[in-house]
Amino acid sequence: MHTKRFGGASVLVLAAIALPMAANAQIRIGHLADYTGGTSDIGKPFGEGVADAFAYINTKGGVGGQKLEVETVDYGYQVPRALATYKKWNSGPNKVAAIMGWGTADTEALINFVTNDKIPYLSGSYAGALTDPEGKGDKTEKPAPYNFFYGPSYSDAARAMLQWAAEDWKKKGKTGAPKYVHMGANHPYPNAPKAAGEEYAKELGFEVLPAIQFAMASGDFTAQCLTLKQQGANYAYLGNTAASDLAVMKSCQAAGVDVQFMGNVWGVDENGLKVAGTAGNGVVWPMRTDVVWNGNAPGMTVIKDVAKISDPSGKYRSLHYVAGVCAAFYMKEALDWASKNGGFAGENVKKAFYQKADWVPAGLEGVCRPVTWTATDHRPTTDVLIYKTTVAGDTSAPIEDLMSKGVIKVEKAAEIKLGRKPEWIGW
Repeated sequence: MHTKRFGGASVLVLAAIALPMAANAQIRIGHLADYTGGTSDIGKPFGEGVADAFAYINTKGGVGGQKLEVETVDYGYQVPRALATYKKWNSGPNKVAAIMGWGTADTEALINFVTNDKIPYLSGSYAGALTDPEGKGDKTEKPAPYNFFYGPSYSDAARAMLQWAAEDWKKKGKTGAPKYVHMGANHPYPNAPKAAGEEYAKELGFEVLPAIQFAMASGDFTAQCLTLKQQGANYAYLGNTAASDLAVMKSCQAAGVDVQFMGNVWGVDENGLKVAGTAGNGVVWPMRTDVVWNGNAPGMTVIKDVAKISDPSGKYRSLHYVAGVCAAFYMKEALDWASKNGGFAGENVKKAFYQKADWVPAGLEGVCRPVTWTATDHRPTTDVLIYKTTVAGDTSAPIEDLMSKGVIKVEKAAEIKLGRKPEWIGW
């Protein structure tokens, strides 16, 4: 069953996937997605990966013989709508067993709610504030025992890229202190790793420059690029999504700015590189998966089968789509464990996330990066895979052709093992 409701200028999409009629044969899952809001450039492929994965899981028998009832809500990246949707999901006798969430502002606004209601919440936000389940970290604002995400935290990814940058500076034979600047919108998502990145940059010997703000929406960022040039920045962290981050690169190329850009986990993708063209050449960013769509790995068979749920044509899917499938399969396997060990009460589903170390979902080997959650540490991993782009020419062709012909390449640049430093938990 698939229904759509339209109200005013906004769109609310509800998808109940492969629902049996008997209520006792359903496991309810809430899915918050941004298909039309400020982060829809990367929210849509990620959300589609999550939705397709759950639909695929239902074709394979669901969880413990029960189908998943998945309600996907496009909340337009608006915190009030996320809160209202959550309240609906948590009312009445048939509450959700778990939620697949999305943005940083809404995820952080819901921490106390999901904690009090004991609802496991696996988000698309990787904010460090979500990683301390006990609230014992020196810089933890509040414990987040029911929050999970897949991939390195924004803060750990920034720290890893700074390690890479420090080595890159030395390899280039540069002297003196390299200059680092944080760039992004004044918003919880790009701001999440700002303090952690700037503090670590100072520890590594960087000169930290005043942060530069730029809008989440794509636009002309010549003014910001001229500020970068005037400051003499050598390494710039871009905290927004791919559409605006790559627009910055394009503006800076036109302005003749020579700087090494470092994108966040959402800050680069194939669609953005196609639009940016050669301006996207050479950017580094943290990868959550070991391969992209055209990569070779055993688990890509399942990924491509999942993708056929919504498009049997086999078209190229974004790296964010692949990560969305991984995230859904972690939730699926947690529910699998819960179904065999006491049922779907929130505390039991939360406990399920602690049952495996170096966890890769079955069938997705070589695609999803291994993660480990424990009752005292919700950092999924502190090993950060850093990739670097090559954009070698005209990018007007379809993405699949650009990738297959090597006009656009994304290749491993480094793997940084940060270790689980206790002073870094929770921020």
